[in-house]
Amino acid sequence: MTQESIRCIAFDMEGPLTSQDAAFELMGLAPGGHEVFRAISRYDDILALAGRPDYEPGDTLALIVPFLLYHRLSVFHIERLAESAPLVKGAVETIAQLAGEGYQVFCITTTYEQYARRLAQRLGLAAERVACTSFPLEEVATRLTPDDIGMVTRIELALRQQDVQEDDARLQALLDSFYWKQLPGTPLGNAVASVKPIGGKRKVGALAKLAMSAQLETSRWVVVGDSITDNAMLTTVRDAGGLAIVFNGNQYALECGTVGVASMSLADLQPLLRSWEDGGLERARDFVSRSAKDAEAPGAHYHWLAGVDIAEALEVHARLRRQVRQEAAGLG
Repeated sequence: MTQESIRCIAFDMEGPLTSQDAAFELMGLAPGGHEVFRAISRYDDILALAGRPDYEPGDTLALIVPFLLYHRLSVFHIERLAESAPLVKGAVETIAQLAGEGYQVFCITTTYEQYARRLAQRLGLAAERVACTSFPLEEVATRLTPDDIGMVTRIELALRQQDVQEDDARLQALLDSFYWKQLPGTPLGNAVASVKPIGGKRKVGALAKLAMSAQLETSRWVVVGDSITDNAMLTTVRDAGGLAIVFNGNQYALECGTVGVASMSLADLQPLLRSWEDGGLERARDFVSRSAKDAEAPGAHYHWLAGVDIAEALEVHARLRRQVRQEAAGLG
């Protein structure tokens, strides 16, 4: 089989395939959990944008481990969320159609393995086609000590204070102390350190492994993402000459893509993909140019992102992102 006959596409899960943010909803099962998660998600953005060594966008999934353990949330709760997660319109049909046309369809997601693999089943994706975050929850749950419980109680109460939620400097000082001074060397700190979410550069690593397995160089891949956890993957594919699609993305993602697709349905990727198949980036850009319309017009919106001002795209994507993702739209 030649490279010309191989077609591969990799989707982020949360955003392009499901409108739900699994970690946000999982934390929401605990009293005040949504407030705590929003604070930690903001802290995650602060660390990622500051370029903290060995920290990647999406490491929120490691940072919330103390709170999941404290509130005794389990694999059962994670899998139940995956069972009921709303799928983006057209996701199942688009994946099936792409597979029927010969695409190798993959998913590279930051979310926990217990959630990702169950949701992948609903989408018709085989487990071996999913790269996700390993989370040995039952094992790490045994490590919680009375001292750990006291630390988590204090930090959770502090995070729910309005002055902390509204002041990034206070938030960072509080959580820097908790995660990088109090936790290291404790059983709970070791549990947090054992979770390595697939975000940022780790998504690039996962993509490289899949590309090697599929025997297709990155320049011929299509990737679909929407948030800061996808920025390195999108940038890698865009810069290699592949097709980096941002679907209902936020600014972090739009700055890193080739093309933006703002839509209520994943099926609206299809005409863009046909153009890409027929004539690469040149034909894809022609399609985007022909599809231009007023920002308030109904239906799908396509924007060329590479090397241009994204202000117009950002406005349209923000509107569609709110409609599709609702509460999760403002995260990461």
